[in-house]
Amino acid sequence: MFFQYDPELGNTFPQLLTGLVVVRDLPPDIDVQASTSRLLGDALCRLARGPEGEMPAIQAWRAAFSTMGLKPTQYRCASEALLRRLRKDGVLPTLHPVVDVCNAASAAHAVPVAAFDIEKVVGQLTVRPATGDEDYRTFGGTAETPNAGEIIFADDGGSAHARRWTNRQSAASAVSSRTRKALIVIEALHDDAEVDVSAARDALANVFKELGTEVRTGTLRSGTGQFAMDGER
Repeated sequence: MFFQYDPELGNTFPQLLTGLVVVRDLPPDIDVQASTSRLLGDALCRLARGPEGEMPAIQAWRAAFSTMGLKPTQYRCASEALLRRLRKDGVLPTLHPVVDVCNAASAAHAVPVAAFDIEKVVGQLTVRPATGDEDYRTFGGTAETPNAGEIIFADDGGSAHARRWTNRQSAASAVSSRTRKALIVIEALHDDAEVDVSAARDALANVFKELGTEVRTGTLRSGTGQFAMDGER
């Protein structure tokens, strides 16, 4: 089982940098509150220096969404949506400890972070243009079909695990109390992507290492190569 990109993505966005973390042997109940609070504090400090729309990392995703034919203020990347909510509310919603700490890291470093239950993914997980017949499950329980050409996270079973690239994840592979193996994907397109992606990846890896789980990390550049989701690289 590999995580990978369609070559078209790397050709269109050669500046793409992806940090990856695989966490195995997740306990059913984990406590990451201290790490989450610390990362949210970093995110609030980032917002104190200026609004999310002025951050280079966010501006790069807005430009990418425009390139994909999407209105960037209608469909926001995950990190922008989190920072926007944090700026307005001062807090982020509590969902699941893994999701909460990933969301906090996303806001702290202004880069999209997604967490997937590996056991809910069939075969390879590929970021690619949709064919238009994949199945996407909303958190409200309804089914959607991504538009042909839309960038999705697709598996070999025909499921779309995220729509509009970094905009919206699927309920099909959402991390839950039953999750034992998770894949965390961190993506960026801006000039300092290497710094921010590496910082977010290492921060999350350290959180899970401290819990005694098995952790493996990796990096993909320009959408090339593969990362093993299960087993060795």
